[in-house]
Amino acid sequence: MGTTQEATSEQEKMTFLQRKDIQISFERYAIDALSAMAQGLFASLLIGTILNTLGNLTGLSVLNEVGGFASACTGAAMAVAIGYAIKCPPLVLFSLVTVGYAANSAGGAGGPLAVLVIAIIAGEFGKAVSHETKVDILVTPLVTIGVGCALAMTAAPWIGAGAMAVGNFIMWATELQPFLMGVIVSVVVGLALTLPISSAAICAALGLTGLAGGAALAGCCAQMVGFAVASFRDNGWGGVVSQGIGTSMLQMGNIMRKPVIWVAPTVASAVCGPIATCVFQLQQNGSAIASGMGTCGLVGPIGVYAGWVSDGITPGAFEWAGLVVISVVAPAIITWIVDTVLRRAGIIEEGDMALDN
Repeated sequence: MGTTQEATSEQEKMTFLQRKDIQISFERYAIDALSAMAQGLFASLLIGTILNTLGNLTGLSVLNEVGGFASACTGAAMAVAIGYAIKCPPLVLFSLVTVGYAANSAGGAGGPLAVLVIAIIAGEFGKAVSHETKVDILVTPLVTIGVGCALAMTAAPWIGAGAMAVGNFIMWATELQPFLMGVIVSVVVGLALTLPISSAAICAALGLTGLAGGAALAGCCAQMVGFAVASFRDNGWGGVVSQGIGTSMLQMGNIMRKPVIWVAPTVASAVCGPIATCVFQLQQNGSAIASGMGTCGLVGPIGVYAGWVSDGITPGAFEWAGLVVISVVAPAIITWIVDTVLRRAGIIEEGDMALDN
């Protein structure tokens, strides 16, 4: 009798979850939500940073103002994107605006990661109560915002502290010899760029400039240019633009499905870092946030140029060559070689990096 009741209860539970479209699955949370969050981040913080950089270079204050508006909406944009990916109904989706803002603010440098976790939980709770009462207009936002903000105030700071621990590791790496520092900083910041962690925010929080900023820039460029080149067979020129000038986070869904596709860009990061620090002595002395932007909107290279200007340096052919090699040429060549080897070995196949998966 007891077994029958348990089976009935389990069936009712499954029916409720299915009715609410709550799918507790790896694909929905680690692939769909991650991919959507990357787009939300690009549509807010990254676009805002690009506009702000252009405003500083051109002197057009309106660009700085618009960029500030876009950056201020980072948390909300990411949370709404995540809510859309996990199929939240309208009232839940709109309530996630507040949740995203709270989680991103409380999470600090780990804001994007905090938003990912908290928006998923708050969104699923909101979906569970949606249209279950006659006062849905009150209950659904209260539950969604209540759960989300409670988690933002309690859990987000811990997530932020974890992100800062990564930042401290990067700072420790900058104290090592240039070769080792170039490898470590380039790889770590490059990986952070592609992961749901804001590499730009970490670099800004740590004031990561100078030689360490150059290594960080090399790692970020390697990830973005690397994925743009490696996925050209699957995504064409549209993929080159969206990843090479947009964000390599767009590949997170595919990375979760097949992590080996991350090997080639990461190898490029490991090689380009010490080339930047030991060969070209590339220093990024512009805005610290540019160290973690890579080729996104060309903000990283623009940051290097802005540093030259602020330091009163007139770059010669060697400096310009170093910037071009580190930002584009070396990552493209190294990634293409490694990716070709992996494809010929059958480890990576056609379609593994398609952005329309």
